Amino acid sequence: MERKNAWKGYDEAKSAKVDALAKDYMDFLDNGKTERECVDTIVNQIEAAGYRELPELMKEGKKLSAGDKVYAVWMNKTVVMFQIGTKPMTEGLNILGAHIDSPRLDIKQNPLYEDSDFALLDTHYYGGIKKYQWVTLPLALHGVVAKKDGSIVEINIGENEDDPVFFISDLLIHLSAEQMEKKASKVIEGEALDLIFGSRPLAGEEKEAVKAGVMKLLAEQYGIPQSWKLYRPARQEKQAWTEAWCLVMVRTTEYAHLLLWQRCWKLVRRSAPHAASW
Repeated sequence: MERKNAWKGYDEAKSAKVDALAKDYMDFLDNGKTERECVDTIVNQIEAAGYRELPELMKEGKKLSAGDKVYAVWMNKTVVMFQIGTKPMTEGLNILGAHIDSPRLDIKQNPLYEDSDFALLDTHYYGGIKKYQWVTLPLALHGVVAKKDGSIVEINIGENEDDPVFFISDLLIHLSAEQMEKKASKVIEGEALDLIFGSRPLAGEEKEAVKAGVMKLLAEQYGIPQSWKLYRPARQEKQAWTEAWCLVMVRTTEYAHLLLWQRCWKLVRRSAPHAASW
């Protein structure tokens, strides 16, 4: 069956509506690059549209009636919305569902290690990704760190023009003859997707000085203590982990509307490269 180009059926007014819809969708993707950010964005939009939080109404002892619009959030990563109808639920209901998780790179719970005078973060990929598409690109980090005192630190590094950005390295072309003979699924292995997180050593430190410099920066800028027991998983043994990370790495660009399923630290593609100074 021949498919017609939809644009040929749009007049100027309809084309303007399509452009406005696309702009709204791009703004949503820009503001919702993790599940938590998606939920925050959705809640802001639906409250502006008249939805009220169901748990708060329950605390107030209010009953729902036809026409009411309510929502509930679970673990800051899932949101459900209801529009109360006039017929009993025994006669059925209409359900529309969508997921807000996406293919991405997650940063592991114990991520930070130093190798060859670089601080790196250990990662694993989530969902179906083409691993070779994630190397040598400027990336940003989004997410949260839950501290021992129960407070949550939100992380967003790389979105502002003055922020450092981060990279996953690859071989130079004149060193990659053997690599280029591999299948696309093997050109970049999952274990090679570790993030270059810092390169500047901390003055006065002799052992793992670059990692110490990164930890000092995180302590100064985000209040995350330097007393972490951070280590690569292969060296974990029985050391204690003191902070909980929710870290995701996904990409964004100015072409965010093309990233249909790419969304707590996360790596996101930047629109223009900037040198990382961490």
